[in-house]
Amino acid sequence: MTRSRVECLDGLRALAAMWVLVGHCLLLTGWRVPILGEPDLGVDLFIMLSGFLMVFHYQLRQDKEPWQRPETWLKFWTRRYFRIAPLFYVMLFLALALGPYLYESRTVIDDFLLRSHQAPERYLDSGLKNIVAHLLFLFGLLPNFAYRTPLPDWSLGLEMQFYAVFPAVMLLVRRLGWIRSAVLIAAVGGLVVFAMGQMSVHFPMPSFLALKMQVFLCGMLLAGVLQASRPRPILYLALAMLLAALPYGGEYGLGKLLIREVLVMGFFALVLYRTLPGMAGVVAARIATTLGNRFFHLMGELSFSIYLIHLLVLQPVAAFVITQYGHDLVAPLRFAIVLLIVLPTVSLLSWITYNLIEIPSQKAGRFVVQRFGRKKMLETTPAAAAHAPAPGRR
Repeated sequence: MTRSRVECLDGLRALAAMWVLVGHCLLLTGWRVPILGEPDLGVDLFIMLSGFLMVFHYQLRQDKEPWQRPETWLKFWTRRYFRIAPLFYVMLFLALALGPYLYESRTVIDDFLLRSHQAPERYLDSGLKNIVAHLLFLFGLLPNFAYRTPLPDWSLGLEMQFYAVFPAVMLLVRRLGWIRSAVLIAAVGGLVVFAMGQMSVHFPMPSFLALKMQVFLCGMLLAGVLQASRPRPILYLALAMLLAALPYGGEYGLGKLLIREVLVMGFFALVLYRTLPGMAGVVAARIATTLGNRFFHLMGELSFSIYLIHLLVLQPVAAFVITQYGHDLVAPLRFAIVLLIVLPTVSLLSWITYNLIEIPSQKAGRFVVQRFGRKKMLETTPAAAAHAPAPGRR
């Protein structure tokens, strides 16, 4: 069942980024809208997509890059580092430089909406410890640094932890199979979360991998269906829905639980639409095809930049609109004005950073991987020649 392209992925990445952006616009303009006003659900969709994509690419490369070899692990980590780190480093130093201005903007918003102020250290800590923790992507492991910049970067620390353990997880899957591996990993994660609770370890955001590994597993299980010689999508879907219902790693009221279950079912339906019967398959196919068109492909490519940049633009714009108009505007109109300013601005900036930073950094990552591969060949070729029989000998 393995395919080289899954139509809906670009569109789902774009929708996840838009969900986070729109959700934050709603929160910072005071308009309460169910589902859309929950940006953490958009992050969960991103996490599911990441779990799926890592396994999907693993399956495409496993013949020429066997995961039993340590050099394959290094190639994987190199690709992911160059995909995430360069843009993040640029935005990190920009966010730290703008920290006092962004804190002032957020204070205006919180005062207007009668909310408690966010911790000032999130915006004002430009100390060496905080910077080093972020440069090394260790901040997600440390409760005091997990939510300490103006960026929504807690999920990037989480993502890097997932990349760190991913090769070991896939080797476990090769040994035990998908179902037993997923159950074992989820059980270990649950025990770690329980132990953290007993020790009163609290993360301000779910930036520690054990808090969200079950969500990564939802996407990984779906990719596992594509690989299986005898796919059992109903069993994999049932396990993914069970994992999505685990009550930790964020807010888990009944409403959010139901939305997470819908996300899992929808993701499975869009990827496996060819297996759906009748009208369900037709509808899912049309949605998946639409999500794979040129527009969604472009927005999917920009999704990482949109995610990183949007709060740096949104908070000053929301504060400006509130300062100028205050209660003269009803919340829906206030939201509409802010969104009309923020969305095209962030999209343009994301297009610029994608072309100037993301594309060159991805090329650099591929170059490093290729050089590493050539170096390994040069190291192994002389050794192989030394043990080869001389001409004329048997």
